[in-house]
Amino acid sequence: MKLKPFIYLFNSLMLAGIFSLSSLQAQEKKENKPEFSLNAREAYDRWQSAPKNINILDVRTPGEYIFVGHAPMAHNIPIMFLESKWDVENERIHMPVNENFLAEVTRKFQQDDTLLVMCRSGSRSAKSVKILREAGFKNVYNIHDGFEGTTLKLADSYNFGQRIVNGWKNSGAPWTNKIEPNLIYIEND
Repeated sequence: MKLKPFIYLFNSLMLAGIFSLSSLQAQEKKENKPEFSLNAREAYDRWQSAPKNINILDVRTPGEYIFVGHAPMAHNIPIMFLESKWDVENERIHMPVNENFLAEVTRKFQQDDTLLVMCRSGSRSAKSVKILREAGFKNVYNIHDGFEGTTLKLADSYNFGQRIVNGWKNSGAPWTNKIEPNLIYIEND
């Protein structure tokens, strides 16, 4: 009879241990995912903590970088270009891959440099991070909400569908339209 409380206690401790272990494994799995990720505000705060050791890489097209704006310290090396052709299969403007992307990043940065990678909303930057990690870059992180952020989903809002939710531009981090020739991508002939 006196063993029952101990059995309940033992079972409770075992269950707690199992849940703690599975929680730890889930956390470890999340931290070890192939693309490390942070939001725009975290990226800016991280850059501020060591601006000489952390680089912002903007993989949007030069047009986006120039006309939509960019982080003032961001190096522009596009992962894709914009062409004036309609992509029938994907029902959008054709965006061919920049065949020189990896070569340009490798020319500008070392494999152990810290790169925080940004695009418009996180998709192209995630692909860029994957390419760079596979090429041996160790400290590469995706800014998952990008420069412009995500679209507002409130149907009754005047700003419905506009990219005003999160992102670098909406986070309070600095941005500009001023062009620094040493930071923008210029094709070499």
